Amino acid sequence: MRWFGPNDAVSLWHIRQAGCSGVVTALHHIPVGEIWPIAEIKKRKNEIESAGMTWTVIESLPVHEDIKKHTGNYKLYIDNYKQSLLHVAQCGLKVVTYNFMPILDWMRTDIAYEMPDQSRALRFEKSAFVAFDLFLLKRPGAEEDYSKDEIEKAKARFAIMTEKEKETLYRNALLGLPGSEEKFTEEQILAALKSYAGIDAKKLKEHLFYFLQEIVPVAEQAGIKMAIHPDDPPYPILGLPRIVSTEKDAVELLNAAPSVANGLCFCTGSYGVRPDNDLPGMVKRLGDHIHFLHLRSTRRDNDGNFFEADHLDGDVNMYEVIKEIVLLMKKRGISIPMRPDHGHQMLDDLEKKSYPGYSAIGRLRGLAELRGVEWAVAQSMR
Repeated sequence: MRWFGPNDAVSLWHIRQAGCSGVVTALHHIPVGEIWPIAEIKKRKNEIESAGMTWTVIESLPVHEDIKKHTGNYKLYIDNYKQSLLHVAQCGLKVVTYNFMPILDWMRTDIAYEMPDQSRALRFEKSAFVAFDLFLLKRPGAEEDYSKDEIEKAKARFAIMTEKEKETLYRNALLGLPGSEEKFTEEQILAALKSYAGIDAKKLKEHLFYFLQEIVPVAEQAGIKMAIHPDDPPYPILGLPRIVSTEKDAVELLNAAPSVANGLCFCTGSYGVRPDNDLPGMVKRLGDHIHFLHLRSTRRDNDGNFFEADHLDGDVNMYEVIKEIVLLMKKRGISIPMRPDHGHQMLDDLEKKSYPGYSAIGRLRGLAELRGVEWAVAQSMR
């Protein structure tokens, strides 16, 4: 499971009790762009090992915005990133997860969407998001990104919102900002968006490929596997390009820096939001480059809405995905690290405050279901 460090409401012992042999985590207290000190890496590693588990997968080692934009001190930040890779390698870590999403790491409009069984899930509602962009954030030129029908639906949705609902929507939409516990002003957010003016998908890909060509040789030499997380959601938002959303995107970035060290964090939830992504086929075709797995499922509709479904429900054919993963691991002779993702808030956790999508019991349920499917598939292949 993912652990957010000593301040996480879910303790290491609770994670171990869920049946986990290890956790994925990061040094969240180190500012983005700074070098991860060996002493801090070892301290975190010792904390985890003292609870009887291991730490071999980092999630995430963030990429500074200057690197994505090729502005400011981006070369210094790339050098710092290389040094951090050398440090984590010295401490015995094996996989580094990262993403190349501009500004926002993820986007949801509702972090307490009530399911039929009264558990709560994360949800993205297209009309609410468009309303946020047009009428709350008031991003200049936002109207150009939406159809007339989408704008009319957003107006109707916004008209029936209470002031409290508007405030909640605004807060939820910005939770994907690094340091989102802070209170960001509209001016700060709009300035951040404006800083990407002139950077389209083609230009952002050029910056990603440059970054990969710089760091992958260092990672390979150090014995580190890089695993890029796909966009969440996997399409442009707030006028920002998204460039790791499809199988074609994945192939292009792998070809930009061919190496065993250049690989993927295969997230079935993020890729699964797009109906044109063939997830079992992607595992089969990209499997040699998959270094880390996020297994979750989403349920989408034709209006651009989606929510986090139960791990074995939704639009992801989890059986077929896991079957391909088991075949892949057998072929490669390895065990690919996997974690459940974005569990529902349920049972006792309904009364607790935790990171959105990362309460304990919902993830425990997902982990148990996924392990059961994996075990059954593996037994059938003996």
